[in-house]
Amino acid sequence: MNDPVTIRRLYGRRQGHKLRQGQAALVEDLLPTVSVPEDGALDAKRLFGDDRPLEVEIGFGAGEHLAGQAAMRPGTGFIGCEPFLNGVVGALGHIRDGGLANVRLHMGDALEVLERLPDASLSRLYLLHPDPWPKARHAKRRMINHGPLDVIAAKLKPGAEFRLGTDDPTYCRWSMMVMNQRRDFAWTARTPQDFLTRPADWPETRYERKARRQGHEVWYFRYLRV
Repeated sequence: MNDPVTIRRLYGRRQGHKLRQGQAALVEDLLPTVSVPEDGALDAKRLFGDDRPLEVEIGFGAGEHLAGQAAMRPGTGFIGCEPFLNGVVGALGHIRDGGLANVRLHMGDALEVLERLPDASLSRLYLLHPDPWPKARHAKRRMINHGPLDVIAAKLKPGAEFRLGTDDPTYCRWSMMVMNQRRDFAWTARTPQDFLTRPADWPETRYERKARRQGHEVWYFRYLRV
């Protein structure tokens, strides 16, 4: 296994199947109202109009988890970052159907958003089922590398939580190796069951259900910023 590197670029797909008429309407009408501003410093007041806790999800897929968290805690502001257009459309549908006023979306690189937030401003950050980039020569593209983790650590408040989920054995081993090298995160697990059982406040996604149907184990990592 290669040593982790410090590359900071986030890789991801941007295009998928052609949008249906209703989906295209969501992008045209709803996305501009919930999009993260394209430039300038960001904070809760600029994004939501008041000073509230902030959480970020990197690569939210179709948005089930993001919407579930937002529905559970309407007083918290959620920022979802996803480079894949069809995933953004899925999240827009959840925002519309759930009447969620506490979600903002960025279709692009999550690090671009994180770097514009104040240090120690996030209460929680989620990275669920990231692209594992399974080939060794692509390991530098994984989000769990010291470069992205340096940014994440800077933006989390002391005691804030970093949640990581994966069903990929290689990514699981890689993540444990990299995170074990960090002194700014503390793993909360005390027994194997602690990272084999999905916490009650961790909404299940369709990707996770699909992984289980295919017989994959799913691992749930929770780290505290120290």
